[in-house]
Amino acid sequence: MVLARSFFRAALGVIASGVIALVFAVGGTASAQGSAGAGSPPDGWSLCNRTSYVIEAAVGHYEGQGVTVEGWKRLRPGMCTMALTGPLEPGVHYLFARSSTAHRGGRKIWGGDKPLCVDPTGSFSVESPQDCSAMGLESRDFRPILIENAKRWRTKFTETEEYDPDEAAGAGVQRLLADAGVFNGSIDGHIGRKTRAAIAEFLKQNDLPADTADGDLVDVLEQMAQKRGSEIGLTLCNRTHNRIWSAIARRKGDGWESRGWWLLESGGCARAIDEPLLTAEHFVFAEMETEDGKFRTLKKGSDPFCVARVQFVINGRKDCEASAYRTGLFAATKAAQDRRLLFEFFERDFNETPS
Repeated sequence: MVLARSFFRAALGVIASGVIALVFAVGGTASAQGSAGAGSPPDGWSLCNRTSYVIEAAVGHYEGQGVTVEGWKRLRPGMCTMALTGPLEPGVHYLFARSSTAHRGGRKIWGGDKPLCVDPTGSFSVESPQDCSAMGLESRDFRPILIENAKRWRTKFTETEEYDPDEAAGAGVQRLLADAGVFNGSIDGHIGRKTRAAIAEFLKQNDLPADTADGDLVDVLEQMAQKRGSEIGLTLCNRTHNRIWSAIARRKGDGWESRGWWLLESGGCARAIDEPLLTAEHFVFAEMETEDGKFRTLKKGSDPFCVARVQFVINGRKDCEASAYRTGLFAATKAAQDRRLLFEFFERDFNETPS
C-alpha cells in the first residue's frame, strides 16, 4: 500500500489534488475584520483570504439533527466574505476550501477529516446525507473549526508567510498574470514597474480600459488563466466510483523524473503538468482505494519508476529501494496532441484483487 490515509489527514490539515505547494493555515479570532478599507464588520463568521490564490470555500454548521453545508464562497486574494451571519451558535463548525482551477501547479485543497457532501460543480446548500452519491453529490473532508464567540468570528487563510490585505491582493494579481502567461516576475505582493507593465500590456491586448477596477482585473485574469490551462498540459481524470492516488513520470533534461501524488476524487480531475507538452513520452501510475482501506493497482503498468509514501519528486528511476523508495509500474500514455493530453482512469484499468 503506497499511502496511509491518516498521513494526509495529519499533514497540517492539507490534502492537495495537485502537488502540495501551499499551506493554508487558519486561525480564529473573536474580532472579525472586513476587506481592506472597510468599516466596522457585521456580526457573523467571516473568512479572509490572505493568500495569493483565488479561493472557493464551503462551510458546514449544525442545524437540527444534521449538518447543513453551503458553498461555494469565492474569495479574491486580500478579500473577506461572510460565511454565516450572526448571531452564531458557539461550538464546532466545518470548513473546506479549494483554489481556483485557474492556478497552475494543481488544485490546492484545505481540509480535515470530517466527510461532508458537496456539489463540486456549482453553488449548493444541502443537509449532508450519509450517502453523498445517492443525491448526486461528492464527499469532501472538512476541517472542524471551533467558534467560541456568538457575535463575531474570523478565520484566515494564509500562506507560509502571511500577506496583509493589500499585499495579498497584489500577489494575487501577479500570480494570475503568471497563470495567464503574461508575467514571469516574483510573486511577492509588491506592484513594481515590471508588474505594472504586465498589467498594462494585458489590458491593452484584451481591449480593457486602463482604469479597470482591481476586482474586475482579477476576474478577467482568472477567466483567461482557466482558458489557457485547458489548452495545455497533462490532465488526469478519475472515471471510477472510488478515490484514486495518481502520479506521473517523464523525461526531465537528460534523465527521468517521477512526481506525485494527485488525489482524484470520483469524477474529479487534476492538471498534473501545466505547461505545453512536447512529443516526449509520459507515464502514469495510480492506485484505487477500496472500502476496506486496501488498494487496487493498474493492470497495464510495465515501466518501472520510483515512488514514495508521501508527496515526492524523484530524479532517476534506478535503485529505488536503495534510496528508501519503492518501485511502481507505470503505464505509458498516448502521444500528446496540440500541446495537451487527457488521461482517464476507468474501473477496467485496475486489478480486481487489492494489494
